[in-house]
Amino acid sequence: MDRINDIIIAGVGGQGVILAGTILTRAFLTAGFDVKQAEIHGMAQRGGSVESFVRRGEKVHSPLVRRGGVDAILALETSESLRWLDYLRPGGLVVASRETIVPVTVTQGISRYPQAIAEEIGRRTDRLLFADTLSLARQAGNAKAANVVLLGLFARNLELERSLWEETIARCVPERAREVNQRAFALGWEHFD
Repeated sequence: MDRINDIIIAGVGGQGVILAGTILTRAFLTAGFDVKQAEIHGMAQRGGSVESFVRRGEKVHSPLVRRGGVDAILALETSESLRWLDYLRPGGLVVASRETIVPVTVTQGISRYPQAIAEEIGRRTDRLLFADTLSLARQAGNAKAANVVLLGLFARNLELERSLWEETIARCVPERAREVNQRAFALGWEHFD
């Protein structure tokens, strides 16, 4: 398995991109890596795109990722996986939710929602994991935990122990949300078993 060092987490405002980036960053820090994180909020409060870049290694000098060099894209909304596809390195990993959030530009007829997303990603890589994270999050007890389901799906592709992830989640989410988020992570982790 290639080491995954450069990661983009993408989604729409309100989906928990920033929390997912925080959990990922803290897990890497706990594992002893140097880590840098950057976020782009855009028009997040109006349903716009939100991105978090996370880079890890022995020594990381910048949080910014480079086009064609990203090891993994995590997309909380289906079309967001396409928005950043040019950044994915050949053979990189895409972990994407099947959730679609139709932007205002589409509902107003200004643009069209992308079609054949899996096929487009397949032209870049054969490493694609698609899952209905929203349904899994509801099964865990809260639809808002879809971001943590996605992290569970992704975490199986890393060398970090499951217990490290669970401890990190417990430190990053409020106490009232810990149990749901732990279940959400477990459902993601075990989804493709």
